[in-house]
Amino acid sequence: MYNAASGWLMVSLNPDPLIVSLVQVASTFPMFLFALAAGALADIVDKRRLLIVGETSITVFCGLFSALVWLHRVTPGSLLVFACLIGVASALVAPAWQAVVPQLVPREDLSVAVVANSVGVNISRALGPALGGFFAAGFGISAPFWVNTFSNLGVIGSLVWWRPPRDTSHRLPAERFASAIRTGIRHARYNPHLRSTLLRSAGFFLFASAYWALLPLVARNQVAGGPALYGLLLGAIGGGAVVGAFVTPWLATKLGPDGLVTAGTIGTGGALLLFAVADRAVIALTASLLAGLSWTAVLSTLNVSAQVALPEWVRGRGLALFVTLFSGTMALGSVVWGKLASMYGLPLAHYAAAGGALLAIPLTRRWKLQTGTKSDLTPAMHWPAPIVTREVGGDEGPVMVTVEYLVDSKNHDAFLIALNALARERRRDGAYAWGVFEDAAQRGRFVETFLVESWLEHLRQHDRVTRADRKLEERVHQFVLQEPKVTHLITAEPGHELKKWSSLRGSDTSTK
Repeated sequence: MYNAASGWLMVSLNPDPLIVSLVQVASTFPMFLFALAAGALADIVDKRRLLIVGETSITVFCGLFSALVWLHRVTPGSLLVFACLIGVASALVAPAWQAVVPQLVPREDLSVAVVANSVGVNISRALGPALGGFFAAGFGISAPFWVNTFSNLGVIGSLVWWRPPRDTSHRLPAERFASAIRTGIRHARYNPHLRSTLLRSAGFFLFASAYWALLPLVARNQVAGGPALYGLLLGAIGGGAVVGAFVTPWLATKLGPDGLVTAGTIGTGGALLLFAVADRAVIALTASLLAGLSWTAVLSTLNVSAQVALPEWVRGRGLALFVTLFSGTMALGSVVWGKLASMYGLPLAHYAAAGGALLAIPLTRRWKLQTGTKSDLTPAMHWPAPIVTREVGGDEGPVMVTVEYLVDSKNHDAFLIALNALARERRRDGAYAWGVFEDAAQRGRFVETFLVESWLEHLRQHDRVTRADRKLEERVHQFVLQEPKVTHLITAEPGHELKKWSSLRGSDTSTK
């Protein structure tokens, strides 16, 4: 209701295509800016409390904007400002909403759960615009905004009532905010499953954003309809998405994730072509149904691909990157297609978006989806605790870990290939530098090194290593002649021990 009313309200205030498309930009661009930071928060604080704070903020902003519309004080600028504020609050909670899904269902039911969630979203998308039109016609344009405000109280109540399962696996302090962001970005860079998902997502959302941004103008300018038709078109997209949610599991078994995304992208291209030629309501409705069906097929497949690519410790940050890319490409696409439509007309903008969507299929085919389903990402917990002769502070570092290997010369190349595969695991789990060196005086003696920001961050590495990572280690160890020797080296500074001893003496004195 809120999205439909906002789009139509802007058409009433300023019908310029670029200005209308800015409504979607203002709603989605904050996701691009803040989702990664929100993902870090989702991984280091209580997700339920974060959701309650975020949803409360959304309710407050919605209430203030509703009052503004009710008092007839709204302008195009204030509409965009509040859309942006609500977008910021939504960005705060989006990664957390994504990250709690595995807490609600077992891993084997994750794909169906994502589709079921899509059913709920798209039923609301189908009914919301129609209800919004009904409330606006009967009680004024501010009514949909007030209903949206008060309905969000139900969301907050559900979160207050819900009690997630207690996580007893965390025995270390939470990560620091800035470090958590760096670690999340580094993990994504060296996670091939997630990287493939993000690249495929960019190739779809950039072009699919066209019909979301330009739909109010199609309803008003091409078909010469009013708010009722606009609501009907949005409802048709939601209805098509609901149908898509029910057929997606069946299509996934027939086509596989990559084939399903290809089919959904072709469907989106077809919908854009229909929007380009739509001069009657029936054509626009057909395009909307096809667009909704294709949207669910692609979005649910990409979402599952991102979910199964991530271990639990970095799930919020990884999904935040997915949300960031989604929001950034949707915002960028909205500006591009809005500007193109204002310069050359709505049909050409839709034709260009359709051509880009179809061209993206062969260009992105090499990156496969849902490859993470083959990896066991549960913690292995097989690394022994480091041996130390003194108490090491959690902030001490950087820490250099060295691993010495003795390898038969005939396995020289095979060992290095396996070790380089393991290097990606080291970086995914927190190392910011990695290298391997061979002893010039002893053929087959190798030293692997990697650097970690602090001692505490290295201890976290012990918890992050998955069973899939352990298989990579075993592949390396099959070429080793004896048990590898692991050494932990901490940055040394002049006077460090003296400072520490003085600190301890001062602490003892104050205690006494």
